[in-house]
Amino acid sequence: MTPATVTLTSLPLAGIGLAIVAAALLAVGNELQSRGVAAVAARSTADSALGAKQFTRLLRNGTWLLGSVAFGLSIIVQLASLTLAPLIVVQPVGVTALVFAALLTVVTTRKAPSRRVTRSILICIAGVGVFVTVAALVAQQHAIEETQLIAILIVLAVVLVALGGVFLFSRLRQWPIPPMVYVLAGGLLTGFVATLGKTVIGRVQTVLSTEFMFDAATVLTLFCVLGIAVAGGLSIYFVQVAHTVARPEVVVAGLTVIDPVVAVVLGITILGEAAGAPLWAVLAFVVAGAVAVSGVFLLSAAQEKDAREKAVSLP
Repeated sequence: MTPATVTLTSLPLAGIGLAIVAAALLAVGNELQSRGVAAVAARSTADSALGAKQFTRLLRNGTWLLGSVAFGLSIIVQLASLTLAPLIVVQPVGVTALVFAALLTVVTTRKAPSRRVTRSILICIAGVGVFVTVAALVAQQHAIEETQLIAILIVLAVVLVALGGVFLFSRLRQWPIPPMVYVLAGGLLTGFVATLGKTVIGRVQTVLSTEFMFDAATVLTLFCVLGIAVAGGLSIYFVQVAHTVARPEVVVAGLTVIDPVVAVVLGITILGEAAGAPLWAVLAFVVAGAVAVSGVFLLSAAQEKDAREKAVSLP
């Protein structure tokens, strides 16, 4: 295996710029997919809005297909950003999708967001802004080692088994699964897609800077590609189901908070991107992350309150 002393190119500003573009595409794709799923669900008489027949209808729905293209492009652009900067720098920028989602709401409803919604978004931006700034100063990219590849794959396997257990237990007990479970599952697996994508990108960058060898790390990298396919496919499914049981704002909020949290935790604990960071930086990560997460929860609460007030005001 190539020693971890290989230095990988890092262009944090370019990576952050691409991450913002990815966030905009995510917001657009989320909105269009939500409309497509709602249209298909409205015509469905089945208990499940996403059975095989309903998926076939989705594939014929132009709005959903357009949203899927935007969603796919957001993943590609996000992976491109990961080639230029550490995971913990660019992944949190995805929270800006909340801003783009709010702007889309303004355009579609022709009504400015309430003060509480605006305040919540500003809190998210402030928290993420501080986090990304500190991360850009102290984060470092390293060559991906075999032990790191194995660790991420093991964690993913544990998560998949746990999710399978939850859904199996729910089916056996005939207990309904709360809507937020689908949102959380989608965000959780999307975080693994980003992390696994970073490991593959790191491996490719290392190979390009050294002599290629088909060794154990190469085999593990192929398993990471398989993990991306599995986690990505399940994430897409859970997100579509989430659109049938939750508002698009809640879905994008869940994705943009769970995804970065998972990716950042894995980036720090397994990939070692914050290794050697001073104590002040660690404290800043904790505080800024808490502020960003609180902003998301405040945003969800604000949107629910606005919806209730609107319902009461209607004749």
